[in-house]
Amino acid sequence: MIRIGILGDIGSGKSHIAKKFGYPVFDADLEVSKLYKTNKKIFNNLKKILPKYFSSFPIDKKEVSHAILDKKNNLSKIVKIIHFEIRKKMKIFLRRYKNKKIVILDIPLLLENKINNKKDILVFIDSKKTDILIRLKKRKEFNKRLFNKFKKIQLSLDYKKKKSHFIIKNDFTERTASKYVKDILRQI
Repeated sequence: MIRIGILGDIGSGKSHIAKKFGYPVFDADLEVSKLYKTNKKIFNNLKKILPKYFSSFPIDKKEVSHAILDKKNNLSKIVKIIHFEIRKKMKIFLRRYKNKKIVILDIPLLLENKINNKKDILVFIDSKKTDILIRLKKRKEFNKRLFNKFKKIQLSLDYKKKKSHFIIKNDFTERTASKYVKDILRQI
């Protein structure tokens, strides 16, 4: 099985490009949302280490945002708990699709949390900062302070780009995205 890890900036179009490959996608953001709604263990762990912020199950994303924005080290505490569960979910996903030729890993902090394998093919989604900001501001839950907190825990984009085997210059058009994906699949 070939594992393709999608890298890039927040709002660069990683999830959209991941789906373009036409293979099973492990979407960590979607999995986190599900965990907030269904995993009582995560709630209990978060309540234990950050009792001031988490009061009732299911977890409300606003509570998570408030905790992250309120204290500097809360984000790393939350990430530690969440990524432990995400790793388990990813293992289940990989077992489920072990007979597929290719799987796509759309995981923020893929490199930062050392979730990738050395054999993974890394694809960097390169988008203009102005295009990214326009897109992010359209999201109803966009919060610039939260965005900046997440940026601080990420490796530099230059580092991610250097580590990548392929770079997709995303201009947010279907035609360009499809062309790059076809080229990458052909080369693999």
